[in-house]
Amino acid sequence: MRHPNLRSTLLPIVFLVGLPVFSQQATPKPLYERLGGVYPIATVVDDFIERLLVNDTLNANPAIKEARDRVPKAGLKYQVTALVCQLAGGPQKYAGRVMKEAHVHLHITEKEWDAMAADFKKTLDKFKVPEKEQGELFGAVGAAKGDIVEPAKK
Repeated sequence: MRHPNLRSTLLPIVFLVGLPVFSQQATPKPLYERLGGVYPIATVVDDFIERLLVNDTLNANPAIKEARDRVPKAGLKYQVTALVCQLAGGPQKYAGRVMKEAHVHLHITEKEWDAMAADFKKTLDKFKVPEKEQGELFGAVGAAKGDIVEPAKK
């Protein structure tokens, strides 16, 4: 006995259950993959940190200067790379302190945050990171703003 056409038997079930069995929809790649993985991310972070180190607005904050003198540049780049990779959906795991704990003693102002964001944008533009991915990165970084920027004094 010949089995009825499997597709015609399953199609009504698929529509009832709502499973896209026969659909060829592509799953969007994670941001990590769209950015090219750890090596391109590390290259972008390297450029970004180098910009921050010479940023006059940030250097005017004595707490930031003290932290830079204490924390090795290579270690900072490593931690930021791991953080960006993790936020972008990569396999790396950030093992540093939580953002609030890591920044509370720096007394970062809105002006300093804006200076950092401007340097981040310059770096992303330099490496021709597409606008969509830039938006996702700014969204991920922006989610931590409340833990990094000190509330304005009244």
